[in-house]
Amino acid sequence: MNVLWTSAELEEATLGHASEPFTVTALALDSRRLHPGALYLAIKGESKDGHDFVANAFEHQAAAALVSKPVSRGPTLTVAHTQRALEDMARAARARSAAAVIAVTGSAGKTTTKELLKRAFSALGQTHASGASFNNHWGVPFSVASLPREARYAIFEIGMNHFGEIRGLVTFARPQIALITTIAPAHLEFFGNCDAIADAKSEIFEGLQAGGTALLPVDSPYCERLRNRAKQLGVSNILTFGTAQCADARLIGLEESVGAIRLKAEILGQTVDAVIGAPGQHMASNALGALLAVAVAGGDVAVAAEALRDFSALKGRGQRIAAHGIEIIDESYNANPASMAAALSLLTKAPGRTLAVLGDMLELGPEGPALHAGIAPHLDAADLVFLCGPLMKSLYDALPPARRTAYADNSAELAPFVAAAVKAGDTVLIKGSNGSRMSLVIDALKGRGE
Repeated sequence: MNVLWTSAELEEATLGHASEPFTVTALALDSRRLHPGALYLAIKGESKDGHDFVANAFEHQAAAALVSKPVSRGPTLTVAHTQRALEDMARAARARSAAAVIAVTGSAGKTTTKELLKRAFSALGQTHASGASFNNHWGVPFSVASLPREARYAIFEIGMNHFGEIRGLVTFARPQIALITTIAPAHLEFFGNCDAIADAKSEIFEGLQAGGTALLPVDSPYCERLRNRAKQLGVSNILTFGTAQCADARLIGLEESVGAIRLKAEILGQTVDAVIGAPGQHMASNALGALLAVAVAGGDVAVAAEALRDFSALKGRGQRIAAHGIEIIDESYNANPASMAAALSLLTKAPGRTLAVLGDMLELGPEGPALHAGIAPHLDAADLVFLCGPLMKSLYDALPPARRTAYADNSAELAPFVAAAVKAGDTVLIKGSNGSRMSLVIDALKGRGE
């Protein structure tokens, strides 16, 4: 692997002191899952201090460790504060990079869109992207600090649940292209309404480089608000994607099947056909945004579109799992009313009996019970409905008695009811916020009969 950082470069970036000269080929936050040759970052978290695991990192062949206090093993780079040093590294990595940088945020679909962008741009040249959901106060600087100096393209995902978070995080990425996937009632507990969420997401435009481009979801009712926020910040290049006639990346046709979609689109005047290995109208919107970013970056859109053929939905975000004669649609990582409706629409194309197994959508504030009850019309495609959690009780009560298959206080209590009800040939959608622990139901179905 190519050298990512030398000890001299790290000293200059962080004002730290290296115990001896070294080079590293990667960065690592988890001492158990690092690549040999990586720099282990001893970050202090809410419940654990990374300094306690430095010895373990060296046992897993770390090349060096970033620390802020003495440790018994070496080599080390000692700094005043490891989180601040990580941020310093991110700024230095971004400053030395000639990559075209795309930053992504949104209420739903940002991780999937980031992966679509990664696959599309990888067909055009060396591409670096955020791992997993590295979109918070340590994930973004970690992803930027990990940017190889020879990369042609870089994709960074940026998340938030409070005002000001994106404003700070986007300064590390300093993108030429900023893409917002959608605006939906997520984190309402902290924002109160969707206008406020749109304003918080629009903070991503504050980090755009001069002459940069904002990409907006034209079908969103908040598109004009996002456009006006971008204009306030001096962004003059504003493009849209979606189904509207005026969209710069416009969906012309869409064919849906159980596990994929075929779309025809016009991207800045160029007609493009693409097959995406994941179903749903929302997936088409995410792909349009990704292909528009390719066009803006000057890439070959046709080549990028072809690269999306092998894309498949991510774990917890629509991944299909075959288990004991049934098909599970794993949507267990996150949920808000918009993504819940999109996921339930997948059942309209599903074969066999369809089961909807839903857990609470969290962080919705006082409107939470009403927003859960509002999911009722989207359940028409489900033959059986299983619900769990105090908020989903509102949806359970809103359903006609004949539509109430089972309810439980939590996912662990609901799992046996679902496992007992499924039959060979069924399609089971499992969705809820990560805190609802709907993955327990998936584990029960995968272990059924063992």
